[in-house]
Amino acid sequence: MLLTEQDIYHFREGTYFRAYEKLGAHPAVRAGASRATRFAVWAPNASAVSVIGEFNDWQRGQHPLSSRHDSSGIWEGTVADVAPGALYKYHVVPQHGRGVDKSDPYAFRTELAPRTASVVWQLDYDWHDAEWMRRRAGANALGSPWSIYELHLGSWRRVPDAGNRFLSYRELAPAIADYVIELGFTHVELLPVMEHPFYGSWGYQVTGYFAPTARYGTPQDFMYLIDYLHQRGLGVILDWVPSHFPADEHGLALFDGTHLYEHADPRQGFHPEWNSSIFNYGRAEVRDFLGSSALFWLEKYHIDALRVDAVASMLYLDYGRRAGEWIPNRFGGHENLEAVEFLKQLNLASYRDHPDTQTIAEESTAWPMVSRPTYLGGLGFGLKWNLGWMHDTLKYLQQDPVFRKYHHSRLTFSIWYAFSENFVLPLSHDEVVHGKGSIIGRMPGDPWQQFAGVRLLYGYMWTHPGKKLLFMGGEFAQRREWQHEESLEWHVLQDPAHAGVQRWVRDLNRLYRSTAALHELDFSESGFAWVDCADAEISAISYLRYASAGPPVLIACNFTPVVRENYRIGVPVPGRWRECLNSDASDYGGSGQGNLGGVPAEAIAAHGHAQSLRVRLPPLGVLVLMPE
Repeated sequence: MLLTEQDIYHFREGTYFRAYEKLGAHPAVRAGASRATRFAVWAPNASAVSVIGEFNDWQRGQHPLSSRHDSSGIWEGTVADVAPGALYKYHVVPQHGRGVDKSDPYAFRTELAPRTASVVWQLDYDWHDAEWMRRRAGANALGSPWSIYELHLGSWRRVPDAGNRFLSYRELAPAIADYVIELGFTHVELLPVMEHPFYGSWGYQVTGYFAPTARYGTPQDFMYLIDYLHQRGLGVILDWVPSHFPADEHGLALFDGTHLYEHADPRQGFHPEWNSSIFNYGRAEVRDFLGSSALFWLEKYHIDALRVDAVASMLYLDYGRRAGEWIPNRFGGHENLEAVEFLKQLNLASYRDHPDTQTIAEESTAWPMVSRPTYLGGLGFGLKWNLGWMHDTLKYLQQDPVFRKYHHSRLTFSIWYAFSENFVLPLSHDEVVHGKGSIIGRMPGDPWQQFAGVRLLYGYMWTHPGKKLLFMGGEFAQRREWQHEESLEWHVLQDPAHAGVQRWVRDLNRLYRSTAALHELDFSESGFAWVDCADAEISAISYLRYASAGPPVLIACNFTPVVRENYRIGVPVPGRWRECLNSDASDYGGSGQGNLGGVPAEAIAAHGHAQSLRVRLPPLGVLVLMPE
């Protein structure tokens, strides 16, 4: 486990994306069979570094590390009689000022918060997901169905009669799998599980980039959760946060007494919106650290995709800043050139080493070619969240139906750019926090109209080009805004209206997964065609989805509470069209307005087609029809 000259070369170059194999704490067996652990930490501006822990009563200086003589800035050494399970930190003495006790940036395990020591640990685990790993390239392919259930482990379910305690990783495994499979989702996305000192950050203020949070168990317990989900046929996506980190003294900030991981100038190194530090992507060793973290989760934990948080904040030097609060790049622009290059290298390395996985960008601007290959000038991500679709759709649906005809373009605009990126349509945790309320709470009208509006939203979303993501609680129209200290409001499923929304999501997922036209050509213009996008007066739209082979699917949406009788829609195929789904069906809590299972095409031209259907459009409803 010793660092070689080749390792140091790549470390200085910023391409050493397996640094976790040598840096950090690595147990070993020395001569004489006594247990020992080798430590290595990057602290180039320190005057001394020592390992402290239970094994030396936290005595600073008793087990000093030696600075390598290659100017790499790495301190290393072996401490005898230190075995897995031992608590430790580094006592780092800067050139000037007092020494500070620091957690290991590369630690594989940490103490349970609020304690902050690192734990010597090994990542041995007997995986049982070989079948999933063999076929996940197909499950993760861009032409496959992706229906993602986003959840926060600490608040999905708790144990109220045991002090409202968390469920452990092992307790969560069968509960999540059973529930998500029953509802037909294909992937589970976890809000960040990397160790974070403040639970209220939801995991987005990370200090342990190589350690799953101890709140729910050990690293092996987390492996068990992933392994179990894989065995049940579910992909696992992790939120990963390379954009910023908290300034807690035990963490990365001022690690060796200098701004090591972060920029020194606050115009570059401090994030005003999140009150946290920004990584210095121009420093090779920082790129090593972050790149190693990403590949670590793909390699050691069999993660299927990484959702990279806050990419826009990385790309723009002026993100969240006013004039005079940022420093232009060397060309005078606001692009963070070092971050751009890092993201490209990260994606190249991820797909090189794990070609059956995906990286997903949460990028909120119109930066071009985010999900296009680097050899074409793109950033190299596999997928990108479509936040424009999310904002436009929710703003449209918040309008009283009487006024929606004046905002019709919010519905139709998304298709103009739908194929410029490989988009995920997200209704994420960000839409049900910070006073935004719940999804159903944004719907106007009486309770019946609100539930109908939610079902309409989901029907439109599941049939629109792009992969799908829904945050927990949305699948049964929870009314309360998400509270990270409490379970979801599972009791509302006793109400038929909430249970109806849940059944609607289940049936949408089943049709979506089994129908190639609804997912195969998500990112190709050949997979979509408008039938009528101009019927603003009655706030209705209709469109067709296509696969490379097989029948098309027709979708018709009515965004008003008025039933539209004898509504004519042109279709490309003659014969009878079967009504596959109707969001107004009584099983879902609707009024039961529909077409008695299907309608025949008539030889009446409409919308550029030689035949057409005469349907009843249900109130605030969506119909999905296919030719028999």
